[in-house]
Amino acid sequence: MANHKSALKRIRRNEAVRLRNRYQHKTTRNAIRKLRSEESKQEAEALFPGVISMIDRLAKRNIIHSNKAANIKSKLAKHVAAL
Repeated sequence: MANHKSALKRIRRNEAVRLRNRYQHKTTRNAIRKLRSEESKQEAEALFPGVISMIDRLAKRNIIHSNKAANIKSKLAKHVAAL
């Protein structure tokens, strides 16, 4: 167990950050799933900017790697264009 006040605070903060990261990552994954399952081109094009924004936010905060974000965005763009 931690012996210093600052270490105890760090443990509390790390848990809060971990939960926030998990929530944001899961929300983004669900949005990606929803976009991939969309069959209407208009609906997909309407969802696309929001999903891209969510992916960029995850990459900016180092929740996912920037290369992974680029790969996901590329595949989604190809998917939407092919509808």
